[in-house]
Amino acid sequence: MATWAEFTAEQPDLAAFAESRFAVDRHALIATLRKDGSPRISGVEPDFAHGELWVGMMLDSLKSRDLRRDPRFSLHCTTTTASMTAGGDAKISGTAEYWTDKEQYLKDLYDRTGWMPEGGELDLYRLNVTEVVSLTVEGDEMIVLSWHEGRGIRRVAKK
Repeated sequence: MATWAEFTAEQPDLAAFAESRFAVDRHALIATLRKDGSPRISGVEPDFAHGELWVGMMLDSLKSRDLRRDPRFSLHCTTTTASMTAGGDAKISGTAEYWTDKEQYLKDLYDRTGWMPEGGELDLYRLNVTEVVSLTVEGDEMIVLSWHEGRGIRRVAKK
C-alpha cells in the first residue's frame, strides 16, 4: 500500500492531475463495503494535506463503520459530461487507515480553511492507494491512464 506521498513521488504528473480534479468540486463520492458485502456510495470531501490524502466524516457514520470493518474504498471525483471534456475524471482506490491522533490534523485544517468540525469531533482516515486512474478526452479518443501499485502506469486510448 502506498501513501499519497509515496505515490506522488513515483507519479507526480498523475498525482497532480488527480488532486486538480478533486479540487474542482470539493465534494466527491466514496464507495465502501457494507456489513453484507454490498457497496455503499456516500459523499465525502477529500483533503490533500501535507502530502497525504485524508477524509473526515461524522462520528460513527455508516461509511465510517464500513471502513473500520473493511478498509477498502474507491473514491471518485464529481464528474459531469461537461467536466469530462473540460478536464477529465479521476478515481483513487486503496485502503483507509483509521487515524486516532487528530489534534494536529484539525489544527492544520482550521489554519488552512478557517473551519473546524463542531466540537472538533470527526472520524478521520488517511487513504493509502493501490490504484489511481485518470480519464481524459483527446480529440475523438478517451485516454485512460491507470497506475497500480507494483505495476506502474498503463495508457489506453479508446474510441
